[in-house]
Amino acid sequence: MTTLNLKTGHIDLSHGAGGRAMAQLIEQIFARELHNDYLAQGDDGARLPSAHGKLVMATDAHVVSPLFFPGGDIGCLAVHGTINDVAMMGATPLYLAASFILEEGFPFADLTRIVASMAAASREAGVPVVTGDTKVVERGKADGVFIATTGVGVLRDGVDCSGRNACPGDAVLISGPIGDHGMAIMSVRENLSFDSPIVSDTAALHGLTSALLDAMPEVHVLRDPTRGGVAATLNEITRQSRVGIVLDETAIPVRPAVAAACELLGLDPLNIANEGRLIAICPAHLAGTALAALRAHPLGRDAALIGRVEQDARCFVQMVTRFGGRRMIDWLSGDALPRIC
Repeated sequence: MTTLNLKTGHIDLSHGAGGRAMAQLIEQIFARELHNDYLAQGDDGARLPSAHGKLVMATDAHVVSPLFFPGGDIGCLAVHGTINDVAMMGATPLYLAASFILEEGFPFADLTRIVASMAAASREAGVPVVTGDTKVVERGKADGVFIATTGVGVLRDGVDCSGRNACPGDAVLISGPIGDHGMAIMSVRENLSFDSPIVSDTAALHGLTSALLDAMPEVHVLRDPTRGGVAATLNEITRQSRVGIVLDETAIPVRPAVAAACELLGLDPLNIANEGRLIAICPAHLAGTALAALRAHPLGRDAALIGRVEQDARCFVQMVTRFGGRRMIDWLSGDALPRIC
C-alpha cells in the first residue's frame, strides 16, 4: 500500500469511496493516531466489555469555524463536548464513536493535526474512540471537516441529575469564568488582540463532576452551558423544572478580556458559549460543600455561587444588577455567534 503525502497532499473523493484510497486514509491517519485495542478490531463496530449499571448515551455534532482557535481545535472539542454531555448526566464516560465528513481538497496535514489533537484529548480523558466512520463530499460542501461524536457512559448509583430536578431554594453554581470559548473563536474571526489573550476553556469535565458527586451526590442538576451560554441553559432548566432563577450580576465570574471583547462587539457574556464550564444546582444548605469540592479541582478553582432557584410559575430567569435593579435574562431570538462548537 502506498504512503499518503501527509505534508502537502489533500483529500479527494476517492478517500470516501470505500476502496484502496479510503483504506489508506483510515490506516495512515485515523487508526495510527486513535489506536487502541477496541479500534484495532477493525470491524464496523466494536465489541466492548459490559458495564454494570444504567447506561447513558449522548451525541453531538461539531461544525466550528475556524477549525483551529486559541486553546484548541475541532478535534479536541469533539471529544470534550460529548464526554461532557455524558458527564452532565452524572455518568462516567466509557467510550466514544466518531464520524468525519471531509471536504474534497482538505489538506492531509490539517486532518492529521485534528485527529492527533482528538487522540490526545481522548487519552488524557481516559475515554477511547472505539469506532468511527468517514465520508467525503464535493469541494465547497463541508467547509473542511465536520465531526460528529457519540459517547456511552455508566450512571452512578444513587445519582439523579436532570434539568427537571431544580427546586425552589436551591443554589446555582458555576465552575469558572464564562464566555472564554465563544470569545476565543470571535477574537480569531474579528482579528482582535488583547493584552491578555483569550483562550478557549475547552476541557473534559468528567473528573470535575466525579469530584463533585463524590463529595455531594445530592446534586439536583448538572449542565454545561455551551451554545446559547448560561442564559440559554438556565432558561432550559427553568422550563423543565417549572421554577424561576434569580442571578447576582456581581457574583458571575467573567475575565476582563472577555468582558472587554463582549462590550466591543455588543454581546452579553451570558449568551456566549462555554466548553469547559458546568452549572450545578444543589440544595442551598449544601452549597458550601459543593463549592469546596469544585474549587479543589483544577477545572473548578474559580467556582462561584451565582444565584438561587425561586418558585415562579412564569419560569423566568432574572438578574439582580450591580445597581440593585432587576433585568430579564431571556433566550436569544437568533444566533449571535454561529459556528462556535
